[in-house]
Amino acid sequence: MQSYTAKQVAEVLQQDDPRMNLRTVRYYTQIGMLPPLELVGNKRVYTDNHINYFRAIITLSRTGESLASIQETLQKLSMADIEKISQQLALYETSRVIENETLKITDDVILTISPRISAELKQKVIDSVSQVLRGENQ
Repeated sequence: MQSYTAKQVAEVLQQDDPRMNLRTVRYYTQIGMLPPLELVGNKRVYTDNHINYFRAIITLSRTGESLASIQETLQKLSMADIEKISQQLALYETSRVIENETLKITDDVILTISPRISAELKQKVIDSVSQVLRGENQ
């Protein structure tokens, strides 16, 4: 597992969110948003797991969650769940949210469709998903 300084973490995260800077990395660390830093030699360092925590925080904050709510949520999750959330960060890029159409099929199923998809194909996807869901309820 790779180790990072706070400055390196900030540089990595700025690629995901320009608002993530060294001050924010230190603040989230200080308030306990992520697990304790690892000890390597006599230095405390961040690891890939910490990067996943930061990306999960960014993802959840883009859904409108407060920091307190995010902190509470992350404490209940396994590392696998945190990795899964961190991998969904790309879905919440501003350009994707603006460009793509998001359709709520049911409370449990939400589709995000690119505008590059034809209206005919879009309707087929919606009909197929709806049909599968109806079959599941029978």
